[in-house]
Amino acid sequence: MDILKEARNVFDIEISELEKVKNKINGELEKLAVMINSIRNNKVVITGIGKSGIIGKKIAATMASTGTTAIFVNAAEALHGDLGMINNGDVVIAISNSGNSDEILSIMTPIKKIGAEIVAFTGNRNSALARHAKLVIDIGVEKEANELGTAPMSSTTATLVMGDALSVVLMKMKNFTENDFAKYHPGGSLGKRLLLTVSDLMHTGNELPILSEDTEIENVLLVLTEKKMGAVCISETGKENGKLKGIITEGDIRRALVHKEKFFSYKAKDIMINTPIAIDKDAMAMDALNLMENRKSQINVLPVVENGNVVGIIRIHDLIGLR
Repeated sequence: MDILKEARNVFDIEISELEKVKNKINGELEKLAVMINSIRNNKVVITGIGKSGIIGKKIAATMASTGTTAIFVNAAEALHGDLGMINNGDVVIAISNSGNSDEILSIMTPIKKIGAEIVAFTGNRNSALARHAKLVIDIGVEKEANELGTAPMSSTTATLVMGDALSVVLMKMKNFTENDFAKYHPGGSLGKRLLLTVSDLMHTGNELPILSEDTEIENVLLVLTEKKMGAVCISETGKENGKLKGIITEGDIRRALVHKEKFFSYKAKDIMINTPIAIDKDAMAMDALNLMENRKSQINVLPVVENGNVVGIIRIHDLIGLR
């Protein structure tokens, strides 16, 4: 057996079958999209059994993460109480390639009594499921990607892609944006980039290295070492919420040490940067990262301000995960 040839053949078969299913897309899909988009206080319920159920779970998850309220209900579990998840006015998408799965057919009449609309994803337009449905989306394939033709492969792929197509159409109908996506994925990299503000990541309180302009250089060194932030903020009051006057970084200390005969006579105001780059606490964290990196000389730490007063400090290490 030529393993690579066999593997590529599966791709060829499934791509060919997908093309055929694509050509079956008609006004029924358009009606379904309009139907789903029009519901406000209801949801989409995907139901299926076996491999179709697994695909249904993925379709429901995709819809839920892209702005369409959706859940999956296993058809067998629905027979034993999970029909309670379905409400009057919901849209139920029932997936069955044959359209004759007993578990699916057994819940059709109860779903109608609940008052939900039934849509069939099936490969058999003449099936019992199709007769129950208000709309029929044809996901039928001519050939599975295996010689036996028994294991669902092309058919499950076609169902999955049809679910993706519906999800994308709904996203566009709802004007679903990158920011909307981030709201549903706060733990993902996109969510972090779009939702986190500087105040979510900055160091405050006991972690904040902050002194006054008249602080002796020895105390500056002690605070710099103790707080381990790579810099010390200088405020008018020497405390948090005081007016930002400057910043002293580890680099400033190294440059001041060139004058070692005078070094220990210095005060903070003698070596601080008088016009430090700072960022507002309500700015996006991604803006802070860009401010540090997109310049001729990169900086590793920023004072965080609110109305010109020091309220925190943020380091590039706090922001690396946003890339």
